[in-house]
Amino acid sequence: MNYDTFIDQVAQRTRGSSEDAVALSSATLETLAERLTGGEVLDLAAQLPKPLQVVLKPSPRTEAADRFGAAEFVARVALRAGIDETAARNGARAVFTTLREAIAGGEFDDVMTQLPRDYREMVEPAMAPGATLRRSGL
Repeated sequence: MNYDTFIDQVAQRTRGSSEDAVALSSATLETLAERLTGGEVLDLAAQLPKPLQVVLKPSPRTEAADRFGAAEFVARVALRAGIDETAARNGARAVFTTLREAIAGGEFDDVMTQLPRDYREMVEPAMAPGATLRRSGL
């Protein structure tokens, strides 16, 4: 999936602008990178378009994951994107769903195994059958 398609799908899922989708995608992926081990960040970045790879800031020097729960994840996304926590939770859900479509299924599963159970509310919609984007009128 290319960068423009990724951003367009996040924008459609959130019913927001492309600018909002860029901010949400960046905030979510940057926060996700903090939560994953360095090796997993590198693996994930390798499957994303260049503008999203830069956001992940992969560094083989930072192998340890920063351990924080879903509430802290949402708070960090909200702070980075300059939005409230409800919008951040919904936006992160849209980014996770788009991310699942953008990368190999096995890689998405590897990412998800590093997240604790309290992330399920944000992640499960991305894992559900039929989670792909539904266009209006189809």
